[in-house]
Parts: sequence; structure tokens; C-alpha cells
Amino acid sequence: MQAGTALVIEDDADIRALVAAVLAGSGFDVHQSGTGRDVEVLLEKHQPDLITLDLGLPDVDGVEVCRRIRESSDAYIIMLTARTEEGDRLIGLHVGADDYMTKPFSTRELQARVTALFRRPRHPSGSATNNVQKASTPSPNLDLGGGLVIELDRREVKVSGVAVPLTRTEFDLLVLFAQRAGQVWDRPSIVREMWQSDFQGSKNLVDAHVGNLRRKLDVASPGAVWIHTVRGIGFRLDPLN
Repeated sequence: MQAGTALVIEDDADIRALVAAVLAGSGFDVHQSGTGRDVEVLLEKHQPDLITLDLGLPDVDGVEVCRRIRESSDAYIIMLTARTEEGDRLIGLHVGADDYMTKPFSTRELQARVTALFRRPRHPSGSATNNVQKASTPSPNLDLGGGLVIELDRREVKVSGVAVPLTRTEFDLLVLFAQRAGQVWDRPSIVREMWQSDFQGSKNLVDAHVGNLRRKLDVASPGAVWIHTVRGIGFRLDPLN
């Protein structure tokens, strides 16, 4: 794994030390905080590539901290939560978290989740994109019609020339669909491609990210539909002519 900077936001000192040790052992330069109130300062100071975020912080709700992070950072966010309510996890995903783990969790699983996130992005091969890539462009772009263009080198998505603010996972998910436009993806296959995992709860994880992606594309181009739900199976992306 390429070394980067990680921020561990966790109020439990023992868990914070454990997570920090796991990430440091994976090559990260790790910084820690037991509260969420200084998140903006920490982001500006450390510019993290990865953030583990406890939802049960003592001062600021973890979901609100996640929302604040997303206002200025595209770092991967893994929520760590002792909350068992499904709604709490879904809210965290809707405001921009990339993954979640329920306490207690194993250090090996944490390492695996982090490794899976940092295996991305995957640039498409020519054979995978022959029906959506514009041969005339000097850099690899995916033109999905309707004004939607994925600029792979810049990791940007634009609709009619206007940038769409996607998280890293939303961007990678859109690229995954675009690489094999017209293919139906079931949820387990999406999880294996995106997270290299078969963990329980994957349906909610996938649906939350697809829902976020659809909403942002709809805001950028109301009425245009690229991602379709295939009832009982999963999702399919169809370029617009």
C-alpha cells in the first residue's frame, strides 16, 4: 500500500491507540483526536488521505463531523460505530462516508478494508471502454452522453462542462459502471470490485452510494437517467445517445 496520512477521530483512548497502531503498521503517518470539534483545523493541518471516524463522539455527533469533513476533503472515511441501528449507518453513508465497521471489529478486517479502498482507482483498459471512450480526446475520458463526461486523469466528473462534486467512492463507482456500460451489476459483485469483501450489510452500503451518486447527477442534469435499477438484481449504466 502506498503510504499516506491518516486521521483517527475516536474518543475511546484504547480503540484510538489500536486503530492508530494498525494504520501506522500499514505505512500511514497517523494523527489522532478524541473529539470532533477541531476537525476543520486538523484537516487543514494534516491533509489526510484516510479518516477513521467514531460516530459516538462526546462533543459533536459523528454524522455532523462527517458532513463537515466532506465540505473540504475527499479523504476516504471509514465510520467506526457501536450503534446497532441501521439508520445511523445509512445517514453516515448519505453524508459522505465510504465504508463503516461495527464495534467490536478485528484489526485484520480493518486492514483489509483500508487496503481495499486504496487499491482504487482502477483506470480502464481500452477493451473495457471501447463503447464509451472518445478516441479524439488527448487524455482518457469516458463520454456517457447527455453531457456527462468522466475525466479519469483528473478524477473529475462534469455535466455540460460543470464539475459534479463526488466523493472518491462515488467517483470510483461511476467509473466501475462506465467501464462496462450496459452490464447489469448485482450488489455482491459491486462489493467485491469496490471493497474486495463479502461482508454483511453490503446491500445497504451499495444502495446508499448509488443513491448519493444518482442524486448528484440529477441535480447536475434533472431528468437525465444514466443509472438504472434492475429489479431483483442490481444496477446498470446506459450511456445517453
